[in-house]
Amino acid sequence: MSPLAIFPLFLVFLFNLSLAANTIYNVQNYGATSNGQTDSSQAFLSAWGAACASTSPATIYVPRGSYLIRNAYFSGQTCKSNAITIHIDGTLLAPSDYNVIGNEGSWIKFEQVTGVSIYGGTFDGQGASLWDCKTSGKNCPKGTTALAFYNSNNILINGVTAQNSQMFHILVDGCHNVKLQGVKVLSPGNSPNTDGIHVQLSSGVSIMNSNIGSGDDCISIGPGNSNLWIEGITCGPGHGISIGSLGWEVQEAGVQNVTVKSVTFTGTENGVRVKTWGRPSNGFVRGVLFQHIVMANVQNPIIIDQNYCPNHESCPHQDSGMKISDITYQDIHGTSATEIAVKLDCSKTNPCTGITLEDVNLSYKDGRAEASCVNAGGRASGLQPSGCAL
Repeated sequence: MSPLAIFPLFLVFLFNLSLAANTIYNVQNYGATSNGQTDSSQAFLSAWGAACASTSPATIYVPRGSYLIRNAYFSGQTCKSNAITIHIDGTLLAPSDYNVIGNEGSWIKFEQVTGVSIYGGTFDGQGASLWDCKTSGKNCPKGTTALAFYNSNNILINGVTAQNSQMFHILVDGCHNVKLQGVKVLSPGNSPNTDGIHVQLSSGVSIMNSNIGSGDDCISIGPGNSNLWIEGITCGPGHGISIGSLGWEVQEAGVQNVTVKSVTFTGTENGVRVKTWGRPSNGFVRGVLFQHIVMANVQNPIIIDQNYCPNHESCPHQDSGMKISDITYQDIHGTSATEIAVKLDCSKTNPCTGITLEDVNLSYKDGRAEASCVNAGGRASGLQPSGCAL
């Protein structure tokens, strides 16, 4: 047999070998029930335990159907495998009674895991009853985050839908090298505190090509983040993409090297926002680029708010200690729902420095719009509305 004839057979051998090396753990083989009513938490944990103990790449498979999960904590502390794929064709349901997990912090929680990839599936937090409780002013649980990663590395979240979470939909906390792509977040605009994706104390995180609608920030960036890349996002309803709120603590890690580009905001409360508490702090925000952004009827398209103090509690008559520098707004167009389309309200004691506004064109109703810039220094070119003396 010629070498050319042997080569295709060799490729088939390698392909079959790769399949054999990747062991599949079907949650139904561990007792999961797809009727949406029987608690399948232990079955998912058992499948995780088996995959975690594998010395070769492993796949946890969730077939079609609805799976009730009370809450689940997946620890990677003793895992032998650094390549676990979770392939979800079904829907994971949180308990409809918010009291069951309302004070758990996280519904589906991964901690100290490495090399975990989640493909597909829907995480349904069934949070509507808790939202109603909160808006009625009753004594309610705080609520849980739907999908959370803590202190983890090399994570991929691809094609996942997170909806109707009690609180945050997806949380990345203390992680390195995390990629979220093709994510959908689906919650109504009146759902309180339901941030789409919240990132804090992390580095090397990218959020790409995702559609996010929520009752709070589409993406919120907390303290201690560096090298964050956000691109190809549609946001709305929601409160926009926010760096902050920051500066609650006196000793607080800063935020640096953040890129937000190719984003469309539709009917949101804010567009691109930097928000810091009006309190003493040694934190900072620096090296941020907002680029190629479309605003459609956005209330505050561009805003820096360093006097954030809701209800004037815990920070009255104080200046923000956060230092904001080297923030660039470039190629931002569209419409504002309010007359002030650009608002830079910086700290009196720590003015913003290195602000660049370039090719910004925002209109309000019949074309009129205003800009308000206080304690901000930098340069502006091609800015409409005019009025910022940087």
